[in-house]
Amino acid sequence: MSKSKHHHHVYVVLLDDTVLSHKKFTKANPGYKQGQPCVYVGMTGLDPDARFDNHKAGIKSNTYAHKYGVRLMPELVDDLRQPMSYDDAVYMEIDVAVRLRELGFGVWQA
Repeated sequence: MSKSKHHHHVYVVLLDDTVLSHKKFTKANPGYKQGQPCVYVGMTGLDPDARFDNHKAGIKSNTYAHKYGVRLMPELVDDLRQPMSYDDAVYMEIDVAVRLRELGFGVWQA
């Protein structure tokens, strides 16, 4: 049985606010509104829970998700039709990051 082409997910990881101590993070978020969440937005061909576990274990992880990841925030991507194609996931990862930045979130999206 072949693997479905629609097996990619966009996910959001809540980051601990101490991530704001990194100049690189704050420089990437000039519109950050005090009190809004800080998040990492990514895409994966894995189950988002497994991908989050990999981040926390340091397996192909983003530094911010590894050090400051608290939990997944599926409520921020519930409106997306998931799973999706790779191309759709690439587009939606960027779209979600832009939408959250517009709301004043601190966002890291690789």
